[in-house]
Amino acid sequence: MLTPARAGLAAAAAVLAGSVVTWNHHLVGVFYDDGQYASLAWALAHGRGYVHPNLPGTPAAVHYPPLYPLLLSPLFGLLPISTAALVGKALNLVCAAASAGLIVWHVVRTGLVGGPPWVAAAVAALAALAIPCLTVLSVLLSEPVFMVLAVVAVIFADRPPPGRLSGDTAAILSGVAAALAFLSRTLGAAVGVAVVVWIYATQVRGGPEDRLAAWRRVVLAALPSLVAALGWGVWVGTHRGGIDPIIAPDYGSYFDLVRGSVVEAIGTRAADLARPLGALTLSWALTGVAYYACGVAALAVGVYGIYRLMRRSAIGVALALYLAVLACWPVPPDRFLWAVLPWLALAWAGGAVALWRHVALRVPVALVAVILTVGYARYQIHGFSERWWDVAAARISNSLEGMLPALDSLPANAVVATDHDPLIWLYTRRPAVPLYVYRLRGHTVLEPPPAVHRAYLERQRVTHLLVAAGDEGALTEIQRLLAAYPDRFALERRWSDGGSLFVVRYGP
Repeated sequence: MLTPARAGLAAAAAVLAGSVVTWNHHLVGVFYDDGQYASLAWALAHGRGYVHPNLPGTPAAVHYPPLYPLLLSPLFGLLPISTAALVGKALNLVCAAASAGLIVWHVVRTGLVGGPPWVAAAVAALAALAIPCLTVLSVLLSEPVFMVLAVVAVIFADRPPPGRLSGDTAAILSGVAAALAFLSRTLGAAVGVAVVVWIYATQVRGGPEDRLAAWRRVVLAALPSLVAALGWGVWVGTHRGGIDPIIAPDYGSYFDLVRGSVVEAIGTRAADLARPLGALTLSWALTGVAYYACGVAALAVGVYGIYRLMRRSAIGVALALYLAVLACWPVPPDRFLWAVLPWLALAWAGGAVALWRHVALRVPVALVAVILTVGYARYQIHGFSERWWDVAAARISNSLEGMLPALDSLPANAVVATDHDPLIWLYTRRPAVPLYVYRLRGHTVLEPPPAVHRAYLERQRVTHLLVAAGDEGALTEIQRLLAAYPDRFALERRWSDGGSLFVVRYGP
């Protein structure tokens, strides 16, 4: 018999075995955010504080909450960068396996999905091994740590493990895990709100005999998240002025990112939420009619599944809040969805199992399930055979690895503008700032005119511009600058793969 523990262990083992193929020796910073996490970890480990060591003046970090860099800091304090990165990626593989195992264990023991235990184990494991999820695991990103903390918070809010754990202790543990989830990813705030709403709805509104005890648990669950939010908010409010406004989308607070964009993004991003999931399961559909017919039916089952979860678990409330934020977020939702893909897949499976009980719906539900399964299998088979998770990272790493030696000969006061600024600093210790700069209006990307871009480069005292192969945005920016100021920028070196190094001329 497949018990909850065995189902969870099976899912964890499958995810660990399947995701180990992503373990690699690529440079740190190929996906930008991973370079920021690593440089922040280095700064913490070497007593610099929570600052961006690559930026001139080392301003305080206000973009990412500090938990993940703090977890990485011992690695970057004790080990060479390449070894620290390798161990950090191994930690993420373990976290991904642990979160999948805990999710399946909790779902099976509480019957959230329904059906036999193997259904939940298979669905969660297969979702965790989706090519986009493997891409996330191939670099140092905070999603795996966030997922472990989120499921722990949900477990203690829904139904604590059997034992002598009191209701108050479970509420505290749920709140602490939710607060840590927020400190690992800002969107983790949805988990903190969800566990409080769930405890209130099930214990206070549910009518327990001792309402005072129920309210106490609500407060105990809410307090850690409030403290975390207040502490991080004070830090951000105190230090956000240290970031040059033109690089705020990459380095500034999330308030700077969404200010003036949220209202304009509502609706456009809501309609975009299903697109990444459709790409996973319906990429075979060559015609719009087939794609939308299957997509609408699948979406209806998924929405129903989330609705059922909202009535049965804190994770349903968390998913609803999480998706509501993404509907207003000015950037594409893809990466944010991969962080919760196992839960979304289980919500869909739960909706399908519930609808299966209606005889009239069995044929359409089975048809949609088969279509999605075949589409997903097709996508995964192609992805594994061609190592899709590694294509972009390997290309960027190989290109920059060939360019790094040339930067050793730059003057001691060199400041490099590039699309890979954290990576350049990690491997050369040269101050580095973003080359491609932008701001958002709704979901529209606005690029600065050449005069504004030149003024930014001069404020940062940039001496060189580095463009790696494939950096289309940076190349476009340089072409604009060359057209406007041909005497200010000169090509110093060009690599065979298309990479270029320009020198910035200062003068009258």
